[in-house]
Amino acid sequence: MTQTTEQKIRIGVLALQGAFSEHIILLNTLPQVSEAVAVRNAEELAQVDALVIPGGESTTMALIAERSGFWPDLENFVRTRPTWGTCAGMILLSEKITSGGTLKGDQKLLGGLGISIRRNAFGSQKESFEAGLHIEGLEDAERLFSGVFIRAPVMDEILEPENVQVVAKLERDYGKTPKGTIVAVKKGHLLGTAFHPELTRDNRVHLYFVKMAQDWIAQNLN
Repeated sequence: MTQTTEQKIRIGVLALQGAFSEHIILLNTLPQVSEAVAVRNAEELAQVDALVIPGGESTTMALIAERSGFWPDLENFVRTRPTWGTCAGMILLSEKITSGGTLKGDQKLLGGLGISIRRNAFGSQKESFEAGLHIEGLEDAERLFSGVFIRAPVMDEILEPENVQVVAKLERDYGKTPKGTIVAVKKGHLLGTAFHPELTRDNRVHLYFVKMAQDWIAQNLN
């Protein structure tokens, strides 16, 4: 499908497990989005221009996708189309998991984002918190974005520093996790955030991804 940055795009949200409905609701408020829809199989994936992989349980999402035969289609999409992973989604887009209780240590990953990840870096669900973030490239960037962190991962290492752009860091210490910890990155057509923008009323990160996807599609798929 040929696009320009002015054309609306159709966005899928992976709906195998996790907090997918919140993303769909928020994306459907944006005028740049023709429609945001749930994606559960290869046929539905083929009908969207970009994909959001939501928070939830990354091991469960991977198992469902693999057992249903959907995994190869997801891998192909991530290699060629704009994709945004939030929390568990960012884990799936990472190259490796260094700690945090992976399923028998062999969870499948989609990869592509050029980072290694540490799961549950901030602690358990009861240790969830919100943090004001400066996010590079966001509209009204001087206004802090309230990042919601729930059993959130963090990036242990940027494996491709020449290709990976840091988008946001923690502004202060949170427990054992220090100020300056990276919580959002971008690599080409891929975006990863450790926090949950869909759990706020602030649509600026979703708009950031949509515009990023529009630009990438216009430049690469014409």
